Amino acid sequence: MLPLTAAAQTQETVDVSRLPLNLNRIQRELRQSAIREEREGLNLRYIVDVYGQAPPLVILGPEDDLVHGPVPYGAPTHREMIEHVTPKEYRAPGADFGALLRWLAERGNKK
Repeated sequence: MLPLTAAAQTQETVDVSRLPLNLNRIQRELRQSAIREEREGLNLRYIVDVYGQAPPLVILGPEDDLVHGPVPYGAPTHREMIEHVTPKEYRAPGADFGALLRWLAERGNKK
């Protein structure tokens, strides 16, 4: 226990006035949360303490366009499926037909 108390004694005190807190607001909210409402129903007693509200759940925001925009995480397109099942070596064409046509055109112009 001696090392634990020595560490606690060497700890600096915190200047509360420099913290970005509104103490009046915290005290007001704590006073409101101390009010309890008790009801009896079927010989059951229950106490509900509410300390704050949960943030609202935004499932579809204004940036979600379900009419005209693509649906994220939807089914893959035909092109994506072909790219997935075809090995990379077989995706590229065997010959560059554009270069072949340019070579033939240049050869025809020289004659």
